[in-house]
Amino acid sequence: MTIGEPSPSTEFPGFDAVKVIVDNGDKKQELTFLVSKDRSSLIRLTKFDLTKDPFAETMTKLDLNGRPTRGAKSAKVVVVNFDDFECPFCSRLHQTLFPQILKEYGDRVTFVYKDYPMESIHPWSVRAAVDANCLAAQSGEAYWAFADYIHANQNEVNNGRTPAARFEELDKITTNVGQRQNLDMAKLQACLKDQDERAVRASMKVGEELGIDGTPALFVNGQEIYGGAVRADVVRAALDRALKEANVPVPEHAKVNSSATPTPN
Repeated sequence: MTIGEPSPSTEFPGFDAVKVIVDNGDKKQELTFLVSKDRSSLIRLTKFDLTKDPFAETMTKLDLNGRPTRGAKSAKVVVVNFDDFECPFCSRLHQTLFPQILKEYGDRVTFVYKDYPMESIHPWSVRAAVDANCLAAQSGEAYWAFADYIHANQNEVNNGRTPAARFEELDKITTNVGQRQNLDMAKLQACLKDQDERAVRASMKVGEELGIDGTPALFVNGQEIYGGAVRADVVRAALDRALKEANVPVPEHAKVNSSATPTPN
């Protein structure tokens, strides 16, 4: 953590502004605090420009070109999830979204995943994201088949005794998915061997710029839905609100029991 020198705030008389940079090795975040002149009060400053729609601005930062989608095509409501294939809470949310939420909203909502592997605590997450993108380069269906399988079977990878064994298992799963989806296997194997992380790192950078500090991180039309692996009813409420704002009919819901909300990684 690096703490800058206080300087008089030009916007808030009686306070000094202090820049704080937090660097955990994986990402760097700059925060602004206000300190009263008598040093008795500290305020975390978050500034909003009320002349702009912050959620629309968030959507402009999300490069979704070429990303596999599920649900409706070019819908007025877009769900973006920053996912980590090694994250157990991501698996819980994934199994809530697919098939449960998809069945209800798939004809009026577009679902997209972005990469946000938290490699400092999930050592095979970057490898999984790269492998998934190798599949996505040829087939969106193959990408989702991989996502469904990994999020339901993380233990198959975790059971590897060494990092190399876990990577080998990931590549094996990816190859099996590619074969079932009738992909160009030579092209897939070349991609797996290359392990180009640039697209994954670019997605991680976008997540950092949005202030994401844990996974899963779910956005509905640019508005983040907090709570990690949020309950299905919380997701429904956010989707219903977005659909109403977009003048799209809301689907009817059967009554379901909800469980406690797990905390994010």
